[in-house]
Amino acid sequence: MTGGGSDAAGRPTMKDVAARAGVGLSTVSRVVAGKPGVSKSKCKAVERAIAELGYSRNDFARTLRTGSTATIAVVVTRISDPFYAELVAAIEQKAQERDLLVLVASGGDDPEEGERVLRRMISRRLDGLIVVAHEEVDVSFLAAERAAGTEIVFVDRPPQGLPADLVVVDNERGAADAVAHLVRAGHRSIACFAHISGLYTSERRQAGYRQGIRDAGLPVRPEFVVAVGDDVDACVEALRELFSLPDPPTALFTTNSRTTKSVLKALRLLDAHPALVGFDDFDLAELMVPPVTTIAQDPWAIGEAAAGLLFDRIAGMTGPERRIVLGTRMVERGSGEAPPPA
Repeated sequence: MTGGGSDAAGRPTMKDVAARAGVGLSTVSRVVAGKPGVSKSKCKAVERAIAELGYSRNDFARTLRTGSTATIAVVVTRISDPFYAELVAAIEQKAQERDLLVLVASGGDDPEEGERVLRRMISRRLDGLIVVAHEEVDVSFLAAERAAGTEIVFVDRPPQGLPADLVVVDNERGAADAVAHLVRAGHRSIACFAHISGLYTSERRQAGYRQGIRDAGLPVRPEFVVAVGDDVDACVEALRELFSLPDPPTALFTTNSRTTKSVLKALRLLDAHPALVGFDDFDLAELMVPPVTTIAQDPWAIGEAAAGLLFDRIAGMTGPERRIVLGTRMVERGSGEAPPPA
């Protein structure tokens, strides 16, 4: 084997590849890491040498040499949720550009399970961690992990017990925009159906709903705010009570996609057709009858922002915690533009 650089087990090393390809060690390193700046001829020479020698990169050795594992982790509540799936995909793309491996896990809605998953994840050596933390979990135990060199960024909601970089959306503004949109369509009686998992986003969106009502010069009616989550039966009962009021709502605002879907099912069972705007877009929104108007977040942009914060820290950035607040956008499809009954 050319170069005499084989390791103790007789495996070819990067030095062997460089000698066989007739290039410098840094060139081999760039090709192996997938970095730009290497000519096609040298790239082909390195790839040919790798194939001939049967070289494979020793990540463990690199960890010992550099202190980096080239691995980050992402913990969300439900990876099956299309919102989080797209967020993770954005993080993965940014990580792949840096030749980093991404480990992904779901913590679920149960706080104990969420903490258990987090603790299991940090038992592996990581360069960074992006977390959607359960609000009932005190994540101060992550402080020791961060002190040991693992950078941490939180998404969607502030963590409890650990000041850290954070990416959220402007929940209040998005909810207020939904109410203003319904008011412009002529509605004066607008009810709010709020989700019960994820208290931070639910409370912020309810606050935005109330602000939108006040901005329109309308009275805030406590009986018009209902916490039901994604329980269809509870939605049916709540809607029956609301529609039996002397001045029933002619429009609804729902605070997340799961609640929106449950409310839509309940409305179909009751054969009721109020105007509706839902916070969070979802795949079937445009296929409903009528298509559902939504306040859309951009999970890809959220994932990119979280990855950017994390990679800045991994690269050595210090200083106070940073907070990025992203906006939302209205997607008009029909359900939110319907006028009240004559």
